[in-house]
Parts: sequence; C-alpha cells; structure tokens
Amino acid sequence: MLQKDGFFRKRDDKRDDSFFRPATPVTTPVPAANVAVEPAADKSDARREAKLVVGPEIKIKGVEISDCDTLVVEGRIEATLDSRVLEIAEHGVFQGTIAVDNAEIRGRFEGDLTVRKQLVIHATGKCSGKIRYSKIKVEEGAELAGEISMLDKAQANLTVNRKAA
Repeated sequence: MLQKDGFFRKRDDKRDDSFFRPATPVTTPVPAANVAVEPAADKSDARREAKLVVGPEIKIKGVEISDCDTLVVEGRIEATLDSRVLEIAEHGVFQGTIAVDNAEIRGRFEGDLTVRKQLVIHATGKCSGKIRYSKIKVEEGAELAGEISMLDKAQANLTVNRKAA
C-alpha cells in the first residue's frame, strides 16, 4: 500500500551502521622465504572475456548479439550471433543464425549454425537446420538433422579472417 509520503515510510529511529562498516583486516605475518612476488599484469593489454549467460526460465526473442565471446544458453533464445564459443545447456534452446569458433550442444539448436573449429553434440543434444563445421563430435543418442556439410579449409579461414577484420 502507498503511504501518504511515498512508497516507504520514513523512520525516525537511528540505524546501527556498525554492520555496514568494513571489518579491520586481520593480517598474519608471512615469513620472507615463502613470499613470491609476481609482476602486476598490465590490464590494458588483457581484455576480459565477454560472457553472456541466458539463465533457466529466461526467454529472449529477436535480438542480434554482438561483441560476445561466449554465449551460454540455459533458457530459450532466438537471435543472431557471431561469437567465439556457444554452449547450450541440456534444457537450453537456441533458434537463429550463429557463426562461432566452437560449439557445445547439450540442449536444442534450430537454425543456421557455422562452426569454424569444432562442433560437439552431446547425447542429449538435438541440432536441426543448416549445419556447417570444420570438425565434429557426435555422441551416441544425439540427434542431427537437416543440411549438414563440412567447411573446407578456405571457408573456415575466410570466416575467421572476416571476424578478425
């Protein structure tokens, strides 16, 4: 219910902020013989991996995903993607167009899939549509249907070079 002065009632009592203050760290002296000093990594050189996780019970429809290194699908997604890695969990569903370096499918894929390096379809995985790959591993029990073809080395290198540009 709305209060007269907004969503939340104002409190007149004082809050104990001691819970929110950081505790004083306890330091234990370390003998000099056990200390290893490593040079600090230059953060400007190393780019963090851009990872998107579509969690269970999440549904995303009609998007184009860009600048994503790894996509993990635990829910349901309908999208277009150019990435390095695709992982579809056992209950995950991906519908759309994908070009990736590596794909690991435990759930369901429907659409246009191009895998520049290795495609792995686990026993619980189902792939249908236009599937192109450089290398493939299919576990017993997996389902694979549609137009399936192997990329030749020139096609695989062309798509990798196009992504790098």
